[in-house]
Amino acid sequence: QVQLVESGGGVVQPGGSLRLSCAVSGFKVGDYAIAWFRQAPGREREGLACISSYDGKPRYEDSAKGRFTISADKAENTLYLQMDGLKPDDTGVYFCAANGYCVVDVAPASEFDYWGQGTRVTVSS
Repeated sequence: QVQLVESGGGVVQPGGSLRLSCAVSGFKVGDYAIAWFRQAPGREREGLACISSYDGKPRYEDSAKGRFTISADKAENTLYLQMDGLKPDDTGVYFCAANGYCVVDVAPASEFDYWGQGTRVTVSS
């Protein structure tokens, strides 16, 4: 049974950092493309970054490039998202997802089969 459990969200001031974690069970990190998404209030779920199952390399959407870093620890079977230079626009619920597409960029949310419950991030002074 596949399970994804996110943690690490919270309240942070603008310019601050957070590291989100996604504990994976039911498959090995690397077997599937795995990604981070964000859903801001009143907006659709958007992809931020993913790790390809083909080459193990990350891909980033423009909103995440330069500030966010996706990584995976195969020994811990955990996905991470390091977020630096946070802005109020980064506020939202962050989800990890698996078994989608990660080729040139992050595939739409509809292409991913497995989802965690999300962790909330609030960036505010």
